[in-house]
Amino acid sequence: MTSWTQFLSGLGFMHITIPQIVMLLIALFLAYLAIVKKYEPLLLLPLAFGMLIANIPLAGLSAYDEGGLIFYLYKGIELGIYPPMIFLCIGAMTDFGPLIASPKSVLIGLGGQLGIFAAMGGALLLGNIIPGMNSFSLKEAAAIGMIGSSDGPTSIYTAGMLASHLLPVITIAAYSYMALVPIIQPPIMRALTTEKERVIEMLPPKRVTRRQKIIFAFGVTVGTLIIVPASGSLIAMLMLGNLIRESGVAERYVRTLQNHLLNILTLLIGVSIGATATAERILKPYTILIIALGLLAFAFGTIGGVLIAKLLSKLTGGKVNPLIGNSGVSAMPMAARVSQKLGQEYNPHNHLLMHAMGPIVASTIGSALIAGVFITIFG
Repeated sequence: MTSWTQFLSGLGFMHITIPQIVMLLIALFLAYLAIVKKYEPLLLLPLAFGMLIANIPLAGLSAYDEGGLIFYLYKGIELGIYPPMIFLCIGAMTDFGPLIASPKSVLIGLGGQLGIFAAMGGALLLGNIIPGMNSFSLKEAAAIGMIGSSDGPTSIYTAGMLASHLLPVITIAAYSYMALVPIIQPPIMRALTTEKERVIEMLPPKRVTRRQKIIFAFGVTVGTLIIVPASGSLIAMLMLGNLIRESGVAERYVRTLQNHLLNILTLLIGVSIGATATAERILKPYTILIIALGLLAFAFGTIGGVLIAKLLSKLTGGKVNPLIGNSGVSAMPMAARVSQKLGQEYNPHNHLLMHAMGPIVASTIGSALIAGVFITIFG
């Protein structure tokens, strides 16, 4: 009887709780979204699986089970290794030509950062709005605000530095809303632009030489390390990846970064963060609030970018189509595709894709700089 009792006590289902069952159902739902609906499947599928295995009792596969496999994989998040490496891969995939050809698109990228401060302010004000609830701390609010960067690696990096206990829900919110960009942004873009503005045709971007791109990579790296050194890990890796791409002498590196390394890192990040989403950490009231603040951040980021684009349209005498303003958020390349699709819906001769890439890459750099400022001030 003693041996039988010991055997039964070693079975996971004998220890499972209602909150863990709820988390298992959420994990299966996320897997459904990844497999059937194809919402960010490369990240969402491993994330859902990590969440699943982390909430099975006695498996020892959560990010907090010391000595287990996921415990060590999660060190790449905890020590700030994976996000800069992702930036290295993104740099190898990114063409900074549209930004260099049209420096004014930096302003649209800055406008897209409005979402960061809207979500951060909302997090700090919640204690005054909801009776009996404590406001988030400055560190937590800053980490939540970075959901508005619309940049998954930047959100992960900042949360890991400032509020690691919020990392799972911040990551899930950030990547979920990035997948929902084609649904969230068009209504806002239509509401803030006129029929006349939507049909504006933009001239093809100016040609940018390889030398200009290489100088840009070195210049941004040095400038960032001098002014905002806390952003150095992200920006330096982004620019190294881009330098490898533009140098023309390291094609093997480019192929590896754009494909194999990026896929491996995405898989490791997904599983590791999913394995932090245990029932005791996720099933709390603040989870819903953070997800709501994430939606607020994406909405305000889109609003800020479109309003700046409208201003530029006025100042340039109608040479800028405000529909590229949604690309002030750095959801690359989804936001640019939304600009292109909506532009052609109103004018089949509109080709806004490359014009939209300028604000996106400006926003990627801008959000990394803001993350560095937050880490410096609050970290």
